Amino acid sequence: MKKGFAAAIAVSLMSAAPAAAETIYLTAGRLLDPVSGRFTEAPALVIEDGKILKAGTASSLAAPEGATEIDLPGKTLLPGLIDMHVHLTGDPTKGGGYSILGYPSERFVIWAVNNANKTLMAGFTTVRNTGSDGYETLAVRDAVNEGEIPGPRIFAAGPPVGIVGGHCSDNNYLPPEEEATGLGVATGPWEMRAKVRQNIKYGVDLIKTCSTGGVFSKGTLLGAPQGTLEELTAIVEEAHMRGLKVAVHAHGNVGIKNAIRAGADTIEHASYLDNEAINLAKRNGVYLSMDIYNTEYTLSEGEKNGVMQESLDKERQVGGVQRESFSKAVKAGAKMVFGTDAAIFPHGDNAKQFSRMVQFGMTPLQAIQAATSVAAEALGKSGELGCVSTGCAADIIAISGDPLSDVSALESVDFVMKAGGVYKNE
Repeated sequence: MKKGFAAAIAVSLMSAAPAAAETIYLTAGRLLDPVSGRFTEAPALVIEDGKILKAGTASSLAAPEGATEIDLPGKTLLPGLIDMHVHLTGDPTKGGGYSILGYPSERFVIWAVNNANKTLMAGFTTVRNTGSDGYETLAVRDAVNEGEIPGPRIFAAGPPVGIVGGHCSDNNYLPPEEEATGLGVATGPWEMRAKVRQNIKYGVDLIKTCSTGGVFSKGTLLGAPQGTLEELTAIVEEAHMRGLKVAVHAHGNVGIKNAIRAGADTIEHASYLDNEAINLAKRNGVYLSMDIYNTEYTLSEGEKNGVMQESLDKERQVGGVQRESFSKAVKAGAKMVFGTDAAIFPHGDNAKQFSRMVQFGMTPLQAIQAATSVAAEALGKSGELGCVSTGCAADIIAISGDPLSDVSALESVDFVMKAGGVYKNE
């Protein structure tokens, strides 16, 4: 075991909630079911073995004998939130570009452990980690699953698969004599398949690739396609053959359409959307994950944090366009999930995106559904996650106020339960 990872575990053991084996009887002021969009007044939930065994009201559902009773008077219950696009190994305050090269990989694991805890305390009980330089996040995922450290349920991608010099696959910062190459770099369909197989060998939950350039990479263009349609199709076919979904980073319109035609399950960022791309996504059942909050943090704090001028310029270029595309996609009825790109801004602030989703076209309920029932559907976990009915995982948060009147109420979470374990109760 690497020393950095061992130290991170030792520090975090103190705050890890024990596995929940007892029966819990949970009551509150009211409950919002995002699947139905309706409130239940004075709800009562019976929880056993990490799942909701029974759901009703305090007047119709009595506490089982010997149950641990938790009452949250005046609070609103919701399912635990789901962020479909995070990078737990990232910390925006540590700089960007060349400055990040000074940190060893063990340091990234420590950041991931801390970020996992912050994310859970913010009410996000499930996240999809869409790529990292290596396989660090899988170790964090496994430590969370085994109760060694606190954190959300993590669906982890390993090193993204992509082209030489690509946004999410390669290392473009060091000079040629260093021969620095990312773990996921490949050329041609068969090499792409081999990299997918390698990721699966080491236990990833999904595959990440990029079909355009990106903001936080050196020398890539946002609108320029990356990888041929044949290469993208090979990645998707190989992943789907093994039962894994594929998330594709794509800013530019051509790259977005290539990814959809290749069979992608989700499009990340989706900044330059024309009507054809939106309709193509709708016809193919593809989910859009659009990070429309983080541009504010990058443009206000990025220079101070050491973000490269090239990245700042690209963020200024794309931020407004992406929000316009978000509004168009909402109006057109595209499937959309909640994805923030946390790591570009501090982990734990994920819920700040809700108000922006409402500002740019969603109703509060749609924004909440994007982070609960719709996100669960995109994960293939409908009826398990993002819900508060019988049989659902006991991932439950509580807040003050009415999130349908003021969705920013989700920025302050008072109670967090994951799989029946209470991690926060204020």
